[in-house]
Amino acid sequence: MSHYKSNLRDIEFTLFDVLERDAILGSGPYADIDPDTARSILGELDRLAREEVAASFEEADRHPPAYDPSTHSVHVGDAFRASYQAWIDAEWWRLEIDPAIGGQPCPPSLRWAASELSLGANPALFMYASGPRFATALWRNGTPDQKRLAQLMIDRRWTATMVLTEPDAGSDVGAGRAKAHPQPDGSWHVEGVKRFITGGEHDLSENIIHFVLARPVGVEGAGGAGTKGLSLFVVPKYHVDLDTGELGDRNGVFATNVEHKMGLKVSTTCELTFGDPQVGNGQPAVGYLLGDVHDGIRQMFQIIEYARMLVGTKAIATLSSGYLTALEYARSRVQGADLTRMTDKSAPRVPITHHPDVRRSLLTQKAYAEGMRALVLYAASVQDAVELGERSGTPDESAAGLNDLLLPIVKGYGSERAWVLLGSESLQTLGGSGFLQDYPIEQYVRDAKIDTLYEGTTAIQGLDLFFRKIVRDQGQALGKLASEIQAFVKSDAGNDELRVERGLLGKALEDVQAIVAAMAGFLMSAQPGANGDPANLYKVGQNTTRMLLALGDVVCAWLLLRKAEVALARLSPTNGPVAADDVAFYEGKVAAARWFCTQVLPKLSAERTIAESTTNDLMALPEEAF
Repeated sequence: MSHYKSNLRDIEFTLFDVLERDAILGSGPYADIDPDTARSILGELDRLAREEVAASFEEADRHPPAYDPSTHSVHVGDAFRASYQAWIDAEWWRLEIDPAIGGQPCPPSLRWAASELSLGANPALFMYASGPRFATALWRNGTPDQKRLAQLMIDRRWTATMVLTEPDAGSDVGAGRAKAHPQPDGSWHVEGVKRFITGGEHDLSENIIHFVLARPVGVEGAGGAGTKGLSLFVVPKYHVDLDTGELGDRNGVFATNVEHKMGLKVSTTCELTFGDPQVGNGQPAVGYLLGDVHDGIRQMFQIIEYARMLVGTKAIATLSSGYLTALEYARSRVQGADLTRMTDKSAPRVPITHHPDVRRSLLTQKAYAEGMRALVLYAASVQDAVELGERSGTPDESAAGLNDLLLPIVKGYGSERAWVLLGSESLQTLGGSGFLQDYPIEQYVRDAKIDTLYEGTTAIQGLDLFFRKIVRDQGQALGKLASEIQAFVKSDAGNDELRVERGLLGKALEDVQAIVAAMAGFLMSAQPGANGDPANLYKVGQNTTRMLLALGDVVCAWLLLRKAEVALARLSPTNGPVAADDVAFYEGKVAAARWFCTQVLPKLSAERTIAESTTNDLMALPEEAF
């Protein structure tokens, strides 16, 4: 039986009943996908994910790919290869790519709803199969020859990588030292070592196309310091005859190490060495400047932003499956007497779902899993507006700004909350059994930790959210989001049934706004001037993660209450009788929203107090004292 427990019903409820995504289906650019077709797509993907994609999840963890340092090659095991091939053959990845190169027009909201299923079933497989998405970036930014290469990536099912990190330049991308030297024929020779490259080497496809950030050498107006001096180069593992599509000689890029990791072991995380005469065939690593323009960091961010959305979706998909595994276990695990009869030695033993702390844990997991699913799909629905604006020739700047604001929340908040809850609640529900490989949660915990680290750590997401998405934007997107939440607070959504919870949401929004205001005050007081103290920037830095997590809690609470509002309407007697299964489903939505608002949101007042009273005592502390 598959390890993966999907929640297709909640996906469809959130997508169609709450976010009303069916309104954009069946017309315009999405004319080929009406609401019924969308549900059929999700249903088929749910089956494929649970049965074929998930099939190798455990086997590939126990027997990860084998690296041969003598040939710099990696062999992936047969079980994972079969799952990967099933996904490639099904061709649902065409939902992800530009129609100009063989994609199926599909709104981002449906794409990310579909992606949750495969990311939950076998996340590494989805990552290996992201080559088509890279091909879209190549097609949109590339020269005519590069567009031809993008089409070959689709036709030949080639994979791709994003190559940023270096041994001494992790989060500080601008400190990268890899170089690119221009050649008379218009190509470039890339030199340097890159680290932590996901899918950097494998034998799942005949070619791998590397997207490499490097600093141009000897080119006027390019190659300066920092991130702005980086350009993006397309470096294939094998040279390609663009006329025939046939592969030529091996290029001078080789995997010189594959990391031994805590989790996500089937995903090869590689050190890649470019253009070293002592490595591999000793040939240069020949690359091509993307679009023939020096605009690397902007181009790479088109891929990074997709990757951050992917990581956030992976995180909540794993938490959801972990929660459902814990719930199934708790229903069948008989242990102890009911707490009200704990002193009665003759009292019958009961399933642990009778115990209040287990119920606390389960409802906490449920609320976060369903709230963060709504967060991902809400962000994706904003991306719908962005894409529709682009297709109509009238860009939706407001939606684009809101999407920028939401991305670090989806990635940073989603990954941080999921990782913590999987270990502290999902695994804990199983007790000692959760620590065993008999159940998938121990692997979920190991696989999930990376989500808080790659594509920008949680700390990086907090910095990005405050400095780039709030301060640089002058608070416009945050103001738009706050206005939407405030309008909900002041509405009669759910009538008296949700009056208390709307009040708690309003207070939590006020607390988060106060945290942001305190940080803005610290920033202003750090500016040069008569009374400015640059050290006040440290006070900002102490609160960026706090603000990220607090804002994530507020957005999730708002979305959970929107789900509860719809559920209460379904349960209203004026809408006629409701089937027993539906009653339980809708009551669960109301309970999750109430629990989250009463148990999570009040804590934000304490976070506000801490933020407002921030000092720099820890910065003055001598390192020896640590």
